Amino acid sequence: MLVIVYSLIAFILICIILIWYICTYNYFQTFIIRMNESEAFIDTTLRKRFDLLNKSVGIIKANTKGKEKVLESIVDLKSQKLSNFELDRILYNAMNEFHRYKEEIPTLTDSEAFLKIDLALFESESEIVSARKYYNDIITDYNRLVLRFPSNIVAKICNYKVKPYFDGKDMTDNDDKDFKL
Repeated sequence: MLVIVYSLIAFILICIILIWYICTYNYFQTFIIRMNESEAFIDTTLRKRFDLLNKSVGIIKANTKGKEKVLESIVDLKSQKLSNFELDRILYNAMNEFHRYKEEIPTLTDSEAFLKIDLALFESESEIVSARKYYNDIITDYNRLVLRFPSNIVAKICNYKVKPYFDGKDMTDNDDKDFKL
């Protein structure tokens, strides 16, 4: 009779642990799905920004009479395979170059096509800022799950690792050179 009671208690404990494991695993999966969706949105927005900057190259060259190389980093990107982190930083620098041309060449603002590109780039900036914030919020919650007990047990079993924030900074290393001000 005592063996049956102990067997029943063991069975109940195993069931509770199994249910907890399944719930925690599914919670991780929810964050992974949200991260993937957010990454896809960021990727789409970065591609849109790249296309807009690429379209502006011809307009800027026409207004500079082709005297200089315009947005070289954008033209060179076509053949490269980059992460969203790297692409975002390159596009950020290209955006600064785009705005420099806008200030230096007043005839650019006479072009309707250039103004449309400028407006679309402005709109894409707000999209990418909100997408970065959403992604980083998801990453914060996911990393908490990976690091906190008892969910870190499931993380170790499933080999889930801490993910970097969208800005590419690794908060767990000693390298402070990855911070851009």
